[in-house]
Amino acid sequence: MEGNQSWIAEFILVGFQLNEDLELVLFGTFSLLYTFNLLANGMILGLICLDPRLHTPMYYFLSHLAIIDISYASSNLPNLLANLVKHTKNISFVLCTLQMIFNLTFASIECLILVVMSYDRFVAICHPLQYTVIMNWRVCTFLAIACWACGFSLAIVQVSLFLRLPFCGPQKVNHFFCEIQSVLKVTCGDIWINEMFLFAEGVFILVGPLSLMLVSYVHILWAILKIQSKEGRKKAFSTCSSHLCVVGFYFGIAMMVYLAPDSNHREEQKKILFLFYTLFNPLLNPLVYSVRNAQVKAAFHRVLQKKRTV
Repeated sequence: MEGNQSWIAEFILVGFQLNEDLELVLFGTFSLLYTFNLLANGMILGLICLDPRLHTPMYYFLSHLAIIDISYASSNLPNLLANLVKHTKNISFVLCTLQMIFNLTFASIECLILVVMSYDRFVAICHPLQYTVIMNWRVCTFLAIACWACGFSLAIVQVSLFLRLPFCGPQKVNHFFCEIQSVLKVTCGDIWINEMFLFAEGVFILVGPLSLMLVSYVHILWAILKIQSKEGRKKAFSTCSSHLCVVGFYFGIAMMVYLAPDSNHREEQKKILFLFYTLFNPLLNPLVYSVRNAQVKAAFHRVLQKKRTV
């Protein structure tokens, strides 16, 4: 092709075709949700750091989840907000590549952290007497590092395969940020290897962990039903139902996006799903783990009391 080139300066993010007034309304709405995300996840992080009673494996992994939610939203929303207020849709090639790395990294890490959290609940409920031995701080640190290393490695592989591809013609990406499937469609090389690795990663990150979590929760449910105390059953159900709510929402959207057959009709649906995930999933975790969690609410009240006495 005459216009074929191996490197380009920028992409055009098509996003949603909206007038300028509606873009300003969305800018205000998205800015508000992004601010709530930073405040809510920041509050979770602050409470876990300040309250010694929350220095347990469950809240250690929850702090990682809060960091991931802040980071994932921060890798996408600032550029989207800037484009909405400036009424432009351009993004540089370098920034687009970084966005893909961050998106893939944080999405993969969140899947793995959710698996580790389900394992933590499995040990806590099914093997309570051995919990402190099995989930010691060395094990927790190793699991957290392994999640981050695995997520980053998978993202680097995907983006490395993307960077080998040539580009040609107008670089219009049918998305509001640099989502790898949408960016691959504007290349003019053979992308079957990219798609194969992307599908394999989806199975490894989504199907595998989800299967492990389902097995864990079958054992957990069986163990909960054996608990004699009504208060004990209620506490166990409360903790696990919160985690299952987050897992169902996250894995449901991810599997619809990455494992369902692709079609032009689904392009707009996928954009809405990504937007919903980017805006609301980071808010879901702090809401579920704080509003429905007595320990977090108690920690919040203790911190407030300390500030009043100072």
